[in-house]
Amino acid sequence: MASQNCSLWRHRTLVSPLQIILSALAPLLMLAILGCSDDATVVQKIQVQRQARLQTETKQDHLGEVHSLLTRLIELNQDESRRQITYHLNRWLDSVPMSESDSQPKLLKTISDLLPAERVDEIVLGDRFLRSDVSHLRDAYLFGAIAKWVDAPQSDDPLLTTWLAEQEEKLGADQTNQLRSACRFFDWTIRNVALEPFVSPPALQITPPELPLGMIFQGAGYRQTDYESVWRGTGDSLQRAGVFTQLCRQAGITAAMLAIQSTETGELIPWAVGVLVGENVYLFEPALGVFIPGPDQIGIATLAQARSDAAVMRRLNIPGFYDYPFSKQDVQQNIALLNVLPVGISSRMQHLESRLAGDRRMTVYTDVDQVAEQLDAAAGIAGVRIWEVPVLAEVYHAALEQAAQRDPLLGFWYFSRWAIMDADVESSRLFSLARWRHLHGQFDNDDEANVKGARPLYLSQRKPEFEIADLRIDVDLQKAYGIRRELGMAPEVYDRQVQQAQAMIRLGKQTATYWLSLIQYDDGRYDTAETWFRKRVLEDSQLSHWTPAARYSLGRTIEHLDKVDQAVELYKHTGDIQEHGNRIRARLLQKSESD
Repeated sequence: MASQNCSLWRHRTLVSPLQIILSALAPLLMLAILGCSDDATVVQKIQVQRQARLQTETKQDHLGEVHSLLTRLIELNQDESRRQITYHLNRWLDSVPMSESDSQPKLLKTISDLLPAERVDEIVLGDRFLRSDVSHLRDAYLFGAIAKWVDAPQSDDPLLTTWLAEQEEKLGADQTNQLRSACRFFDWTIRNVALEPFVSPPALQITPPELPLGMIFQGAGYRQTDYESVWRGTGDSLQRAGVFTQLCRQAGITAAMLAIQSTETGELIPWAVGVLVGENVYLFEPALGVFIPGPDQIGIATLAQARSDAAVMRRLNIPGFYDYPFSKQDVQQNIALLNVLPVGISSRMQHLESRLAGDRRMTVYTDVDQVAEQLDAAAGIAGVRIWEVPVLAEVYHAALEQAAQRDPLLGFWYFSRWAIMDADVESSRLFSLARWRHLHGQFDNDDEANVKGARPLYLSQRKPEFEIADLRIDVDLQKAYGIRRELGMAPEVYDRQVQQAQAMIRLGKQTATYWLSLIQYDDGRYDTAETWFRKRVLEDSQLSHWTPAARYSLGRTIEHLDKVDQAVELYKHTGDIQEHGNRIRARLLQKSESD
């Protein structure tokens, strides 16, 4: 806190005790100098101006400033913007103080081994906003922004349209709308977070750093935060679950990771996301990339149906290819894991959320005890806990950054993997801005607001191959991409720099092309999307790590163009990481065509 209070910008705006004393003495000193002449009116004028300025500072819309900074966060200096947001939050808190509370949620004890008591006092019970709180607010703002534009009819899964319409008679409009929104969020997550394996070792021969809390290098779930997963557009099934549940929370929908507890070791094994709508828990499987089909492969299965009808779980098998690891017997009792961070259950976030209205409204607080009570009442839920994965992800991120500073090879791998999207690097700012606009659903230019959309910004990153190849000999291009040949630098070292830059530019081009294809889909331009996926992403000369995800997205695209047979063939492609779930979708498509 001391470092925050000493920042230069805050020093300019806060009124210190010394300033108060000087303010009181200034008129007396000036009167002593000027006497009781007409110059006394000058002193009075100064006093009036000073009081007006202090009143203006008091009345400043600090929450408005916070919201404005969050909307432009990717365009600003990250350290400075965090300082400013923290400052405005605490100035707002000074004017609207929160009631004292030393109580903590009961559910917090479920992660007591990950959160020491002193951290609880600071993060959960603390009565001042911390600079680390800004990441939580950024996440809430961004996932809220995504949820707003994704929750629209063009995001509906064609396999569920008829079934959802039929649910209105059974569930009523409100519950059906909640379920429909959850389906849209899940569908968007699967198409926009390309599936990775649980453990993802780096290509380089890196010595794994020592990590706290028994974590392993590049381990499942915690190797990325939810923000990093949605920002990079990749993640394992646990990270997909994180993104999905974040979107649900911003729409006021209760969703939790369901886990089976091993009777031998007590280990929790996550398997599906459960979405609570009314009294039913609907099942979505992030590793397969499909909702779990209901009885007779119609609609979405509830947990109650999976517990009572063995065919629900059995139909997740693909005879001759895959056996689903869990059966009806395995899913009788589940632990619901809530995707929340300790800061998200703090009193200050509860206080802040109660004052957010209109465009500023977002979910920054979760009453975990209340949510636990609701979930616990559902059949098949044997307990509710705070999920350890998001907490571990925060610890992992901090530990890996420190290790990367000490180990040059680890540091090169860590900082270069996503350098194309590093907003603090000049050459990557346009790319990061394009991604920010993409996640806001701002695809095209807004000429009135003078705002460039994601589509033209991504297009600017698609450098022609001749330009990339010429980087080695074109000095002007080398300067443009930040390559410098220092005096005395060995030729082989300089050549390596050029080759690394060329690899990064090609990676940026491939990523921009893939994300442009996704935009065409989300914009409802299915003919254009098909062309982009086929000819610009999946062409042999352009194959990249996006290929399996692009093949799935092409299948989803041509479903809308009534090319069901072609989509089925794409889903049956051998070797894709999501092949198991893709084949289930192919089977559901064929069934819908025959009905």
